[in-house]
Amino acid sequence: MSHARYDLAVLFEHPEWQKPLWAALERRGVRYTALDLKQAAFDPDALPAAALYFNQASPSAYVRGNTRAVPLALAWMRSLETGGARVLNGSRAFLLELSKSAQAALLGKLGVAHPRSLAFNDPEAALAQWTGGWPALLKPEQGGSGARMYLLESPEELRRLLRDQPALWLPDNLLLLQEYFPVEAARGIVRMEFLGGKFLYAMRVVSHGAFNLCPSEVCNPADGSDGHCAVPEEAPVKPVEFYPYPEVPVHAVETGEKIMAAGGLDVGGIEYLEADGRTIFYDVNANSNLRAPIGQAFGFDPFERVVDYLTREIGRTG
Repeated sequence: MSHARYDLAVLFEHPEWQKPLWAALERRGVRYTALDLKQAAFDPDALPAAALYFNQASPSAYVRGNTRAVPLALAWMRSLETGGARVLNGSRAFLLELSKSAQAALLGKLGVAHPRSLAFNDPEAALAQWTGGWPALLKPEQGGSGARMYLLESPEELRRLLRDQPALWLPDNLLLLQEYFPVEAARGIVRMEFLGGKFLYAMRVVSHGAFNLCPSEVCNPADGSDGHCAVPEEAPVKPVEFYPYPEVPVHAVETGEKIMAAGGLDVGGIEYLEADGRTIFYDVNANSNLRAPIGQAFGFDPFERVVDYLTREIGRTG
């Protein structure tokens, strides 16, 4: 793409999340531009400004007051792709991340064990069809960072919550009831990170009751101090803990790589839990916040690995 002014363009919304990536790109001398989605405009007829685009938009933008960033990111990527640009974690991957129900459908198609889920726009319609039992999890269809999640004990609790907090329907007026699996508190859940569709590392995440398991050190600092996160929730008993997990089972890694390929994700994080001897996959994240201390525990800087990958892809694209 000889007319491109940059080697790489990164679409982003959360500046703090991106700082380690900017630093790594600058150390390596990559010619890049950062495209802030919060206040932006694009010309669908314009030639691509970069040889390669990398989508780092997040579905949780709306909890930070940046609701408009998500539809603009999707429209921009579709225009770029239609015009022949290459976009990593492009519109297909982003559409999957924006829809918990689409994630459930993909897991079902792949034969991967996952929680029963029910998408709805009316609580009575949901309760008439719900077969997942109680307690159950209420989640936004467009999730991210554990925002607006509730553990509900009964149908009446669902009715009361939506009556008292109508803003929970934002941003897209769709919610999800999801089967709840209690997990052993000390073991928590497992999050695997993938780069170029291949396994990078795994970590155990012990939540202490929190729903916001964002691995960014901005949201959940490694020293246990208060993070700077826009997702409001009651403070857990202890900060969320992240541990390297070198013993991740081969079958879990293989399943994660299968999900990445089927979902069209280039970079991402996939989460699963262990319940009653089963491995239950429940979340697919295209915007993956890597955690430097975990990578360092395995002997590498994860952001340098990302730049290694991006520079290879720039070479392939150019």
